[in-house]
Amino acid sequence: MWWFERNAAWRRAAAVAVVLAAAGLTAGCFQPLLGTQPSAATDSVRDKLQQIDVPVIPAAKGQTVARIAVALRNSLQYGLNGAAGANAPTYTLKVGVGVTNLSVIVDITSGRPDAQVASVIANYQLIEIATGKVVLSDSTFAHVDYDIPGAAQRFAKQRAERDAEDRATEVVSDAIRNRLASYFVAGT
Repeated sequence: MWWFERNAAWRRAAAVAVVLAAAGLTAGCFQPLLGTQPSAATDSVRDKLQQIDVPVIPAAKGQTVARIAVALRNSLQYGLNGAAGANAPTYTLKVGVGVTNLSVIVDITSGRPDAQVASVIANYQLIEIATGKVVLSDSTFAHVDYDIPGAAQRFAKQRAERDAEDRATEVVSDAIRNRLASYFVAGT
């Protein structure tokens, strides 16, 4: 059976050689999405994202959605251009945001929720400033669950709810940034 083991080793070596050859052929095709290319004459995706202005997101004052709107705008500005603001904006991103909470598990004796889901929903439009044309219109959402530690711990419930909303806001911001990047790469 020594010949079978020797053939198996040759097969493994041949398979590794084929995989490495394929990786070597496709290595030149890789382009970083948000990186710069020194020889490229056109703007990179990062340069195009830096040209997006994010105006204040409208929300009812004094409500939870107002805090989420500010956090979402800050996260978008940081994700698009490092919070520096657009230097010469060619696009504007209009965002509408909504927040919901859903009780998943309710304590039978007290009637208070033990687990909830916080949801952040965002509708957005990318508008070309020069023409006023909407070039991209989409929506995204995030659902994040959280536990309430006990019926008597009101402040722990509030902190858990706020943390869940903040996590959902970051997920929504990342989804919007990635969708905008894919628009600038593919044009759709």
